[in-house]
Amino acid sequence: MAATGSAGGVSDGSALWTEMRALLPRTEEGLTFALSGEVEDCILPLLRRARALLYSAAGRPGAGAAAALERLGYVLRDYSWEKLNAGPWREVGKGWRQVYAYGCLFGALAEVAAGRPLTRAVRLCDLGLLMGAAVLDNVLARLVRALQPHLPRALPRDEARAEVAPAPRPPLLAPPPSRPVLPRAPPAPPPAPPAASPAAEGERPFQRVRPEPPPPPAVQPEEVIPHLQCPSLEHFRDNYLVPQRPVVLEGVMDHWPCMKKWSVDYFYQVAGCRTVPVELGARYTDEEWSQQLMTVSDFISQCIMDENNVGYLAQHQLFDQIPELKEDISIPDYCCLGEGEEDDITINAWFGPGGTISPLHQDPQQNFLAQVFGRKYIRLSSPQDSENLYPHESQILHNTSQVDVEDPDLVKFPNFTKAAFQSCILMPGQILFIPVKYWHYVRSLELSFSVSFWWS
Repeated sequence: MAATGSAGGVSDGSALWTEMRALLPRTEEGLTFALSGEVEDCILPLLRRARALLYSAAGRPGAGAAAALERLGYVLRDYSWEKLNAGPWREVGKGWRQVYAYGCLFGALAEVAAGRPLTRAVRLCDLGLLMGAAVLDNVLARLVRALQPHLPRALPRDEARAEVAPAPRPPLLAPPPSRPVLPRAPPAPPPAPPAASPAAEGERPFQRVRPEPPPPPAVQPEEVIPHLQCPSLEHFRDNYLVPQRPVVLEGVMDHWPCMKKWSVDYFYQVAGCRTVPVELGARYTDEEWSQQLMTVSDFISQCIMDENNVGYLAQHQLFDQIPELKEDISIPDYCCLGEGEEDDITINAWFGPGGTISPLHQDPQQNFLAQVFGRKYIRLSSPQDSENLYPHESQILHNTSQVDVEDPDLVKFPNFTKAAFQSCILMPGQILFIPVKYWHYVRSLELSFSVSFWWS
């Protein structure tokens, strides 16, 4: 990933355009618009005009064609943006998500054709990946992978913050089982410029003073989750998977490259210009909780470096978005005991400062929670205790308890005292097995990065 352009990764001309153009069908007729669902009649003519601009010249489009392609991309994104935000995400037609993806594709190609900073093109690809639907054999993912080697590993933050398109409140590609897709408010305004700046040469990067979060309660002996050192597949299956018993696994991830490579500075360098959905607020059940799209560098500046803000890059499939990071982890061998294929395993990233909380909730799949750095205080309770945990009655939060685990209102929730719990402090290098539908509460004790593997 050597930088080949300026600090902003400026397009280096016809050679790069040829590389980008090779990702598209060879002929104009080959680029078809097979939309999965009905869209308004005005959309297809706009798509065809953009396609014609791409294929009208043998080489890199001229300034006029690039500007026209940029305008068409913006119109397609702006028009479909209204549809993406018209109601609940699950009711948004796939056709409109595909239109949004095409708008991002044409906009990104226009940026390359115009020779502008490539960070803008990458941001458009990310927006299409986050909120669109796959088109042309997932061309946006292929495009961003081709652009990545032409970007520097650390970018000026002003460049990374450049706005290139209206950004809806980030609906996740599929409603997640643990963190609900809540009704969306109007898009958040662009974030204010962060006060922090990259560390000067010779300084230790990203050093600051943050008040220590409250310490975890002492784990009582009767609540301790058992620990095992690299158990065999058979031992794990017979003693923990089949009877559905939680266990902390030791030594399983010691060889993963992430254990030596990953740090805040590393994420800033490798992924600083990438756009991700960030949860704002300590926990998703709080009234002031919201979501916002921002670059990883802005997330680090505003939510990691700034002690006054709490943000959480939570339950995001970061490793599909940035395959380079996926090379630093491994799927635990124990997942082979499940019924699905490896491609069916959902891998999520959880990155945030101390104090972020996942309220007591349950998920419909088996879960391995792998701790890369930082510590997390975790409490577990069997699904047999569900009635004592007072799940929310609403459909959106039906898998989440109403009780604050560390400060329960026993007048309002008297039966909570009847629930049996197991607890642990999950340390770097440890993997916690959370059986399907087991209730779990998680609080980060410090700056933390975890990887979860959901499997059948």
